[in-house]
Amino acid sequence: MARDWESTFKSWAKGPGKTEDERCDNAIRAIRNAIGKSTALKGRWIEVFLQGSYRNRVNVRQNSDVDVGIVCHDVFSYCLPQGTTAEQFGISPATYTYRQFKNEVEGALVDHFGRQAVHRGNKAFDVTANSYRVEADVAPFFEHRRYSVSGGYDEGVELRPDRGGRIINWPEQHYNNGVAKNSLTGRRYKRVVRILKRLCIEMDDQGIAAAKPIPGFLIECLVWNVPNGHFGHLTYTADVRAVLVFLFNNTMRDKECWDWVEVSHLKYLFRGQKPWTRSQAHEFLSAAWDYLGFE
Repeated sequence: MARDWESTFKSWAKGPGKTEDERCDNAIRAIRNAIGKSTALKGRWIEVFLQGSYRNRVNVRQNSDVDVGIVCHDVFSYCLPQGTTAEQFGISPATYTYRQFKNEVEGALVDHFGRQAVHRGNKAFDVTANSYRVEADVAPFFEHRRYSVSGGYDEGVELRPDRGGRIINWPEQHYNNGVAKNSLTGRRYKRVVRILKRLCIEMDDQGIAAAKPIPGFLIECLVWNVPNGHFGHLTYTADVRAVLVFLFNNTMRDKECWDWVEVSHLKYLFRGQKPWTRSQAHEFLSAAWDYLGFE
């Protein structure tokens, strides 16, 4: 008997439940308490926030760690328009370093949760504290500003891995744009994202190679680039089919998706150094179509 994909999609489309919301609330509260008790961080302008798939309500793995960000607004990195200088924007050098900040965050987490519960990774801290019922990936950030010639700027966050490099993200823009598209598509955008993320996980579990290199974030961004008119059919199956058709046809060659962006609308999806490629995305979409038995 053929699988009833519509029933499966209805189940996969559901958003996080009460238990997941409670996990997020508990993690945020515990991390804020840890930072608030730190003498080293006392007086710093620090914001603790939920980020990633939990913040954007497209998480599908119930046992995955909650993503928490800790941003220090006392210092900011910046990107300036070509031909301008920091002095023109009133920017002066900072004395507080990112490494110092990360070390002080680590100290705050260890003091609160215990050394055994905190593991320092290249980018973030893995906090697993059973006594606090916390399983979280905690990433420290400095504020980041992308200036325009007028002097205004877009505000994001920057992470600096221990092994070097810079990672700049735009969590607020990502969140706001996702909410707006979800509204404009009758709440189908995030539901289709959840469906395709669950589909990718199932395909990977079944040993389908094309699914393995595809992160959930890429799926979220791919669906973001689908025009709103492809959503809102009578069934989820029709929505998924329409989304896959559009994405498959437009990832065959670089030129069709060269201008595609991440959900924040501030980073290109396939330009520059990325942990994925256009061809990997296309191969996954083709494999997903075949896995679903679409014709």
